[in-house]
Amino acid sequence: MEIDKVDFSSLLKELTDIGVALSAETDHGRLLEIILLKAMEVTNADGGSLYTHTEDKRLKFEIMLTKSLGVHKGGTSDEEIEFYPISLYRDDGSANKQMVAAWAAISGETVNIEDAYTSEQFDFSGTRNFDEKTGYRSMSFLTVPMTNHENELIGVLQLINAQDPESGEVIPFSEFDQQVVESLSSQAAVTITNRSLIDAQKQLFDALIQLIADAIDEKSPYTAGHCRRVPVLTNMLADSVCAMDSGPLKDFQMTELEKYELEVAAWLHDCGKITTPEYVVDKGTKLETIFDRIHLVDHRFEILKRDAEIEALRRLAKEANGKEIDLKNDAVYQQRLRWVEDSRNFIRNCNIGGEAISDEQTSRIDEIANQMLLAPSAEEEPLLSTEETQNLKIGRGTLSVREREIINNHVSVTIKMLESLPYPKHLRRVPEYAGGHHEKMDGTGYPNRLTGKEMSLQARMVAIADVFEALTASDRPYKKAMPLSQSLKILGQMKLDGHIDPDLFDIFVQDKIFLKYAHEHLDEKQIDDVDLTQIPGYRVH
Repeated sequence: MEIDKVDFSSLLKELTDIGVALSAETDHGRLLEIILLKAMEVTNADGGSLYTHTEDKRLKFEIMLTKSLGVHKGGTSDEEIEFYPISLYRDDGSANKQMVAAWAAISGETVNIEDAYTSEQFDFSGTRNFDEKTGYRSMSFLTVPMTNHENELIGVLQLINAQDPESGEVIPFSEFDQQVVESLSSQAAVTITNRSLIDAQKQLFDALIQLIADAIDEKSPYTAGHCRRVPVLTNMLADSVCAMDSGPLKDFQMTELEKYELEVAAWLHDCGKITTPEYVVDKGTKLETIFDRIHLVDHRFEILKRDAEIEALRRLAKEANGKEIDLKNDAVYQQRLRWVEDSRNFIRNCNIGGEAISDEQTSRIDEIANQMLLAPSAEEEPLLSTEETQNLKIGRGTLSVREREIINNHVSVTIKMLESLPYPKHLRRVPEYAGGHHEKMDGTGYPNRLTGKEMSLQARMVAIADVFEALTASDRPYKKAMPLSQSLKILGQMKLDGHIDPDLFDIFVQDKIFLKYAHEHLDEKQIDDVDLTQIPGYRVH
């Protein structure tokens, strides 16, 4: 076929444009469809199919198109292709030479057939059956293997019924058509290979992210699932914000890549906890280190009881003059026993983490701590050590100031770890998004005491997701799982206190993200009735 310079220039531009389009497409299904459509376009073919090569040496139907019949299956359509994959080799290991697509794949050669009905080399019985059902007449076939730069088979591109541009009559595919499609197939194969490599790298990256998150969750049975649930909440909130058509955030939008960047940050927001000691992460009571030391204190109270009994017996022995000694009627001894039991129960209660501790309670802890008992060294020592006394006086939760610093340091470690990675352009803000989940709008958070204006909206999303997951989690050693109503009241108070983003909180409640999340991840007992009018800081819309 002869073409003039204008036609060649136009064709060259079209092939260049096709190359640009293929390189820009990130969706695998759309990429395959573009390849087939462009091949049909440059050859003026009425139909075509595209197969991909599978690991078990078969050709899988990906897309099937016939313009004159309005057939569009696979690819971006909603219709599945009902045909079975084509095996390249038979059960005995011999090559499948009867099917034209299989032979093109095995031989690596293009097959150009003028009329399928007169071809004796290949089995076109399936094609004839299709024609009988549809009234179609399959005639010219151009079947091109798609191999990449390493000569690896990627798939097969098959075109059907080239048409004369003027008359519309079905004609054979020309030698020039074949050369153009072979060039396009080679270009497409390289693009598919590159896209597959990119997809494989992303899958590996995602798997490593989840591996790190799982390692953190597995490190402590009390935070299992936290790193998996925070991304769920973050994604829900991000989707709702992007869907807003009114309010202060109505103009905020995120691309799919930006949403993926946020999701990665949510997965990795606690990666620094991999360096946090388990005894701090798992600390369920104020006296717990490797084990709960309340049991040691219990033994000391038993010693107090023993000492009281010994003292009472010595005193009564002097007074008895041979009479039977009955400690049940000894008022001094019984009063001492009551004090020991009351004090022990009080210390046990103080060992459990709470929201606050009163001055009266701290004074009583000091009083009990200063009780003296006889140690094995025959010297007297206080009932409670200085460190135990300080721990029992912890006002909120179970962590001491030093332990709280250790926990808080996980964010600094997270930022340091994440900033050390060589990110591609679309993931460069992961450290900032992940590292801001403990910052507060009023600048009282940690580690950098950032204010709301200094934080991105995405970082503030992760912060809300982190707080709500922690409030509703049922696997914390220092608290019981909170119902929705209580969790939302605490979250609302945090809004009023300037700790979380007020606009994001309103969307979180307004779109009932809390309820959607609860039905998927919380125990039914936690899903109580929520009166929106009783949530601090929220105005019912």
